[in-house]
Amino acid sequence: MFGNILIWFVIIPVLMMAGLGVCRNSSMNAIRAIMVAGSTVLLALAIWLCVDFLQLRAAGNDAEMLFTGSWMWYAPLNIHLAVGVDGISVMMLMLSAIIVFAGTFASWKINPLPKNFFLWFALLSTGVFGFFISIDMFTMFMFYEVALIPMYLLIGVWGTGRKEYSAMKLTLMLMGGSAFLMLGLLGIYWHSAPAGGELTWNILEIARNNAVDPSWQNLLFCFTFVGFGVLGAMFPFHTWSPDGHACAPTAVSMLHAGVLMKLGGYGCFRIAIYLLPAAANELAWIFIILTGISVVYGAFSACVQTDLKYINAYSSVSHCGMVLFAILMLNTTAMTGAILQMLSHGLMTALFFALIGMIYGRTHTRDIRQMGGLMQIMPYLGVCYMIAGFASLGLPGLSGFVAEMTIFFGAWEDADFFHRAFVVAATCSIVITAVYILRVVGKLLLGPVHDDHHRQLTDATWFERLSTVTLIVCIAGIGCFPNWINETIQHSFIPIVQALQNAI
Repeated sequence: MFGNILIWFVIIPVLMMAGLGVCRNSSMNAIRAIMVAGSTVLLALAIWLCVDFLQLRAAGNDAEMLFTGSWMWYAPLNIHLAVGVDGISVMMLMLSAIIVFAGTFASWKINPLPKNFFLWFALLSTGVFGFFISIDMFTMFMFYEVALIPMYLLIGVWGTGRKEYSAMKLTLMLMGGSAFLMLGLLGIYWHSAPAGGELTWNILEIARNNAVDPSWQNLLFCFTFVGFGVLGAMFPFHTWSPDGHACAPTAVSMLHAGVLMKLGGYGCFRIAIYLLPAAANELAWIFIILTGISVVYGAFSACVQTDLKYINAYSSVSHCGMVLFAILMLNTTAMTGAILQMLSHGLMTALFFALIGMIYGRTHTRDIRQMGGLMQIMPYLGVCYMIAGFASLGLPGLSGFVAEMTIFFGAWEDADFFHRAFVVAATCSIVITAVYILRVVGKLLLGPVHDDHHRQLTDATWFERLSTVTLIVCIAGIGCFPNWINETIQHSFIPIVQALQNAI
């Protein structure tokens, strides 16, 4: 087991928790050392995995999943700790490692109870990494829940504003989505052996056997897509997201919006679309309507907000809606765009929330009406905020442009009037995004300084610069060099597209 590289993505955060457990809250140097060491090792491990994966693909290894391993966990229900990755999983692990690394430095001065904060943060990271490496549905669901549980305390204790209300609302709505998801996964499990063989939770075996009876697929598709869609902020189940993001501490907002919401899109892609292809072909139009509403509604809602975090939270509803929208187009180009959008939004929104936390820590307000001229006072943070904004509105050369153009081209090709009408509506979100981004940049960064007290504020510290530079380099890297990502993930779509075509 320990020879499998994927297992270490779970073991390392657990070791971080063990190390933190023996520290005292006053031992900030030790706490920081453990978090920096752990997050650095995770990032190095993700890079190593990506290089190994590309080398294996270049050598002609065309297996659906690489680095696979399976160990019996609970024999009566045939539950295994089964792991494996394809190109999409590798990219999600890389995204998670980058944001955990950046989030560690963004939380350099977290108070109160820094040890407890980082313990829960490491547990959240454990759930995220475990989810992306799992190919057993039960194990995937277990890690999914492990990722959700810490959110209540991280927001309720270390958050701001109406933190108890927001933490409870987020927890109840996501647990409600989990109930739908569990029903869907149990249904797939009960129909995983149509010929009377042994029931299995293994995603690859269920897909290979085309196991789920078409008469049950529609119901199970609704359960699984809604269950994952709640976490992906799909309309009308999105209302937990703005409050949760607005009240969460900086690093939690970064990991939550940057990675945790991607569990929703990844789960819809890996479970709902792949294992229930007949239902996906038949019911996709219903969820295209809902996700199309998310895209436009989220963008319009961001336009009328005055709180920086709420602006970015509603922007995340729009961008994550775009991910689900692209997946539901059920073709390779659009789904490629969906994965690129997951990566782009994860990095971009993590940068936004990091910068908002840094600005709030200095000005003690997130209301754009009470700020102005910050570019004169803190030029580094101002430039970083403009880069994040340009990425969000799709400036060429940054990650947002590559992702959104791939989605729109893929959604338009071979589409009927219904699909193209929603593509046109979704493209309007680009214009709306430009409106609220330029509005915020104008009010926040440009013009006269709003308050003389703000003239005394300082610019970014070294650890804040390290966090933001890491994210900006990745955003620019995807925008300028997207081909290597495309090559990494392209093979992953083959079995899913084949399953969709066979189910027609």
